[in-house]
Amino acid sequence: MSATNPASIAARVDRLPSCRPLWGWVARISFGAFFEIYETALTSLLAPMLVREGVFHSGRNGLFGLPDLASLAFATFGGLFVGALLVSSLSDRFGRRPIFTYSLIWYAAATVMMSLQHDAIGICLWRFIAAIGIGAEIVAVDAYLSEVMPKSLRGRGFAISTAIQFTAVPVAGILAAVLAHRRIDGIEGWRLLLLVPVIGAALIWRVRRGLPESPRWLAGHGQGDQAARILDAIEAKVERRTGRPMPAPELVKEPVHIAPEGGYRELFSGEIGRRVLIMLVASCTATFAYFGFNNWLPTLLEAKGVSLAKSLGYSAAIAVSFPLAPLFFSLFADRIERKWQIVIGAGVTAVAGLAFAMQTSAFGWIACGLAIAIAANLLSYGLHTYRSELFPTRVRGRAIGFVYSLDRLSASSNGYIIGYLLISFGVAGVLAGITAAAVVSMGTIAIFGPPTRVVAAQARG
Repeated sequence: MSATNPASIAARVDRLPSCRPLWGWVARISFGAFFEIYETALTSLLAPMLVREGVFHSGRNGLFGLPDLASLAFATFGGLFVGALLVSSLSDRFGRRPIFTYSLIWYAAATVMMSLQHDAIGICLWRFIAAIGIGAEIVAVDAYLSEVMPKSLRGRGFAISTAIQFTAVPVAGILAAVLAHRRIDGIEGWRLLLLVPVIGAALIWRVRRGLPESPRWLAGHGQGDQAARILDAIEAKVERRTGRPMPAPELVKEPVHIAPEGGYRELFSGEIGRRVLIMLVASCTATFAYFGFNNWLPTLLEAKGVSLAKSLGYSAAIAVSFPLAPLFFSLFADRIERKWQIVIGAGVTAVAGLAFAMQTSAFGWIACGLAIAIAANLLSYGLHTYRSELFPTRVRGRAIGFVYSLDRLSASSNGYIIGYLLISFGVAGVLAGITAAAVVSMGTIAIFGPPTRVVAAQARG
């Protein structure tokens, strides 16, 4: 067997131990995905501030007779859908690394334009354009992480990556709480919230310049020599640190795939088509539950009579759990079957959602909100990891992008659904809808989702 074919490169990746270069790759790639989380977290935080400034309208006075938050959410997830759908196949064809670079540039430029707008239509339009860049980014991030992490460390890698990405939630929450009623040099706080990540995007672009391409992708596209050189370098560092040679890679018999095969048609047939369908149902319903609560938390609290300042403060307190929870998950990420982690996360989200509706005090809101946030984190992290493991390298970018794009498309209408439920049935109606979605996601994975250990044997690569 050639030392540079896809199977040999995959075996060399899988024998890598936990080491500094590997975690350096995880950190550098994850800080770019930070902005998807920041954008979605900012959606709920911006709306009350924009209503206060008279730019957005609540109740039936917004666009299409619904709260303007619904249109902002639609623009955000609609842009993520377009970016994921259009670019996912490009990441399979041209590599993961180019997508990281150009999507961040796109995002930063569009976000600057959004900060200059003065009405709901302009803000939603530029949010849609900015989100296209983030949609492209997240597909490449998931594919890259699943390909550079050894199978024994993949769950921990995704958990650590999620923790890094989710630092965006408390950052957005704290900044919103601080800037909600302030102007600096005549610039409204909400505009400053938009400009903060632009600076971060420029810094992260520089940090990522030395990031190598995915060795698995290179080997699958006839560039096995380059993939081998990347692994030679990291293996040499490991051997210098440990003082002993690397163990021989596990010999595997796998078909060799050079370049993508079958295109999108392969996603709709056989076992791969079945997995795509499972992930579509589970992901779309989980997203409804996840963002239905997190994007609308300040608005739900205001509907219960909590002031803007207090609702943003409570949201910031709950947001602190977002980067901490995945660090806890990393302790058991590769010890518990992935599908059952998803089921537990969805189940607790459903129960805590119902409990939140019955609370009448700040302590109850924060306690239930924390339970929902932690469980939803487990659900989200589990789905990201599980999704990346279900598909082989040759179609991984396409499959992740297709599922993610339709997931974002369904999420784009979630804001209108939540807005309708809130107006028609109040906070209890919103939380009932969130609970039902979590139950569907849980049942789909529990009944139909294949165990990842079986998947690893069938679709490794």
